[in-house]
Amino acid sequence: MIKALFSSPEPVWEALTSSVLSGKVPIKLPGSWQLMLLGDGSPTRHLSLLTGHEVKIELIAMELEPKHSRAAPDEILELKSPLLRRQVWLQCGSQTLAWAESWWNKQEAEQHLKNKNQPIWQSLTQGRSELFREVDGLALVNAKWLENKFQLEGPFWSRHYRFFRKERELTVIREVFSPQLENWLGDSLRKQLNSSKN
Repeated sequence: MIKALFSSPEPVWEALTSSVLSGKVPIKLPGSWQLMLLGDGSPTRHLSLLTGHEVKIELIAMELEPKHSRAAPDEILELKSPLLRRQVWLQCGSQTLAWAESWWNKQEAEQHLKNKNQPIWQSLTQGRSELFREVDGLALVNAKWLENKFQLEGPFWSRHYRFFRKERELTVIREVFSPQLENWLGDSLRKQLNSSKN
């Protein structure tokens, strides 16, 4: 059953990728988490490799986005209106390991997301089309509905990035990762960073 879109989770800490890479933030991410959050590889591929399970997508909703939400990444202003926003859960086996939302020009979404239950990376790379991913920022975010789904307390690591094709922005994507990934990647230092902000 398709539900309504969730409100975007509120950041409790955020930084530009350039600030993280240059050491201008009060914490250094462990190497495994740097690869997960700052790498330009496919997160669905990473999740599958870590868990040994194929990533299944549970579509939450895909609706018109009438205005720029306060919590949305500023990069969505680079997309041509009208915009659609899509939200999904990413599941490996019995575990929900991530939540994602993406913003699209309506016409581009209709062209590229014909199978709405397929991971975006899979949809966009059919026919081996060339894509460029640019990670714009990291955040620690919190939302009660994320805690309920992940069955763990926040805050949760999040990142947002853009896909480009032929030097043009195609979509803006935000992902939030479950702390269950620490079982494979080790401590993410999310609690320490959150404590330093309080």
